[in-house]
Order: sequence, then structure tokens, then C-alpha cells
Amino acid sequence: MKGVSILLISAAAALSGCQRQNEEAVEVSGHVFVFNYRVAIATYLVTLNKKGTLPEGAVAIAEFENPAGGDPLVTEEKIFPAWDRITLQSPAIHCVKKDRPYTVSIRLVDAKGSTLQSLKTTVTSDVDQSIMPGKPLVVGPLYTKNPDVFKADGSVDYHSADNCPAT
Repeated sequence: MKGVSILLISAAAALSGCQRQNEEAVEVSGHVFVFNYRVAIATYLVTLNKKGTLPEGAVAIAEFENPAGGDPLVTEEKIFPAWDRITLQSPAIHCVKKDRPYTVSIRLVDAKGSTLQSLKTTVTSDVDQSIMPGKPLVVGPLYTKNPDVFKADGSVDYHSADNCPAT
């Protein structure tokens, strides 16, 4: 009986060890479009919560669907062991349409390039990017009014050149 107990305990320990290896290292905790009207730039913002440990030198590679069409926009973010959250931001994007889901694919890789985990999510905006001005409203570190928008004669030109695909 004692041998069976030890065998069962050993089997349970082995199974729990396997279970830990299959746990995900991160999970998506947030995803949103950020529209910064002051500088007329929109970006994706995706946050990940760490659920486990990641090896030294790990990197998150994010591929953001390009709302204007064409190849996905790719970013790499080094992951530091002390981080509890990982924030991934795309380069500036254009042509975001309201209520359309856009795909984001994320891979966590170790220092050698081996994939540790893959995730996929979608981001949907509740506004259309056409609400953004065509040019930054401010320029410089002091947020000086942009003379291309706020004209010397008192007129204002918020015009946005819409050269986005129809879909």
C-alpha cells in the first residue's frame, strides 16, 4: 500500500509539472485604438498580463493589420523579467473604420528565436478615423498651434485628405 501511495504521489507531481509547462505565459488584458487628435496620429495599443515567467532575452513580436491595406505593421518589444504587463503599440495607422474588427497577431519568442507562445486578438473602433484632423493641431514641445491648421487670417483648416480604400 505504501508503494502505491508513493506511485500515486509521483504520478500527480509529474502531471502537475506537465500542466505548468502548458500554461500560457501571458494573456491579452486590453486592446484599443488610440486617437491622438493633437498630433493627428492613431495607433493600436495592446496590453498583455504576465501569468508566468519568461526567459531572459524574450521578445514580443506583434503584427497589426494595416487598415489602409498592404502588409501588416510589425513591432518588436523586448520583455524585461520585472514587468508584470507588456504594452505593444503600433506605428501610426490610417483609415480605421468604425465597427470593423482588425487582427493583431502576437508571438513571444526567446533569445534564440524559438516561439514560446502565440496569441491572436481583434481590435474594433467605436469611431471612424475621419474624426481626426488631417494635420497635427500643435507642433513643437510647447504645443504651439500649427500654422498650417490655424491660419494667420483667423481661419482654420482641419481638412483630412481621405485617400483610404473603400472597404
